[in-house]
Amino acid sequence: MNTQIKSLREYVKDALARKVGVGHFNIASLDAFWAVVNAQDEMTKAARNLPDGAPGKIGADEQIPVIIGASEGERDFIGVDQVVALVRSVREPSAANTKLGYPNGRAVFLNADHTYSFERVAEAADAGFDAVIIDQTELPFDQNVAITKKCVEYVHEVTKKTGRDIMIEAEIGFIGKSSKVLDAVPEGVKISEEFLTKPEEAKAFVDATGVDMLAPAVGNIHGMLKGGVDPALNTKRIAEISAAAGVPLVLHGGSGGSIADFLGAIDGGCGIVHISTELRVALRAGLVKALQDNPDEVAPYKYLKPARAAMQKAVEDKLKLFNKI
Repeated sequence: MNTQIKSLREYVKDALARKVGVGHFNIASLDAFWAVVNAQDEMTKAARNLPDGAPGKIGADEQIPVIIGASEGERDFIGVDQVVALVRSVREPSAANTKLGYPNGRAVFLNADHTYSFERVAEAADAGFDAVIIDQTELPFDQNVAITKKCVEYVHEVTKKTGRDIMIEAEIGFIGKSSKVLDAVPEGVKISEEFLTKPEEAKAFVDATGVDMLAPAVGNIHGMLKGGVDPALNTKRIAEISAAAGVPLVLHGGSGGSIADFLGAIDGGCGIVHISTELRVALRAGLVKALQDNPDEVAPYKYLKPARAAMQKAVEDKLKLFNKI
């Protein structure tokens, strides 16, 4: 039985071919880390046990991959080397993984989400991240191209030197920055059709920079509007950008999206879908309830357990949707 773990690049390519999406989930704590990893395990088992012919069915030696995201703020809080070590601890072969049915480790990858300088891109690539995003989307197009190209060249050089296949992504089109619950569309974000990323613009950017993946503005926003439902995505534009750019697209700002929009984005060429705010909301709600139910509890592993479970449920729900389980 072949249980060799594929690279992130291979998993994304496979997802695009199968019309499913790789889930990307941001973390800022050990509890959130285990919520994502445990959800990956549960959904892998579920997909393996689907009847033959089901859309999300995978083989007995295959896995549902997940990407753990850590933004600059999140990895400063956790520690750059520490979050790399966490992911390696579950991806490498171990007795525990063998017992769970993953003799060569779990398909869990690490992305340096929203990185705003060349120096921090280099830091993540050198530290052992599997992917990194350079975000210069607020700059004029030519300046974004220049900085992105410098980062791409560095990351690809690290890949050559180390043999680690590191993917680098960039953004065009401003969709906001904060992963939080919002009263309105973030200031500076324009979601009407004329302001969305244009297919010819995406192609020019990819050709000029050599990025491995592209995050466009297609009606998505970072954060999540109160009420839980964000503006509709332009899934037609996603398909047009995908055809023109020729690289996998990444949907940022997935929290608050509708089922139809997620499926339309994935079918249109988004190989990765980012979720952050919904997970923060779930984790916080779980923690608040635990403390309300047990106000005298002082053992962190007891009052954090329900918070972790709430976040895990949110991750599982998204993985079911993205992978058509």
